[in-house]
Amino acid sequence: MDYQDVLEVYRQGGVIAYPTEAVFGLGCDPDNEAAVQALLKIKQRPVEKGLILLAGNYSQLLPYIDDSKIPQDKRFSVLSRWPDGITQVMPANADTPSFLTGQFDTIAVRITSQKDVVNLCNLTGKPIVSTSANLSGLEPARTWQEAEQRLGDKVDYVLKGETLGYSQPSQIIDALTGKVFRV
Repeated sequence: MDYQDVLEVYRQGGVIAYPTEAVFGLGCDPDNEAAVQALLKIKQRPVEKGLILLAGNYSQLLPYIDDSKIPQDKRFSVLSRWPDGITQVMPANADTPSFLTGQFDTIAVRITSQKDVVNLCNLTGKPIVSTSANLSGLEPARTWQEAEQRLGDKVDYVLKGETLGYSQPSQIIDALTGKVFRV
């Protein structure tokens, strides 16, 4: 797959529908506030709820998380939960914008092995915002065809890839305590 088109949309602040582990996600450049606001408008999602960042590797998350707040004795268990399937809520860097963290001093992050996401993150050198490809309260799209049918007129690009085939969206847990927020 040629990633130049999706990369151009990403760099210009567009909103992209793309495959994750179980469902399609909506994403954009996490450093572009106008793009994040456009994504929130499409989702009809309040900014206070915060968003997930999806990355191809841990180093891409470092500008957004406060890695120094992860105790050494927890580090292995935190990192061993990845890739795929588990979103971890971690302490956010003090300069991580509230349009990503919402009302929290934490940020939800995940590392994936989904090849299209990994390639996009590696090309940009950073994570992509990730929220399910649906309007709030409705079922998320599980295929690019569903994403295109439901949201094609609202997003700037639909990446025509395949999910990893997981049956459920990622579990969300507190990285340090293991408390489950979403099963």
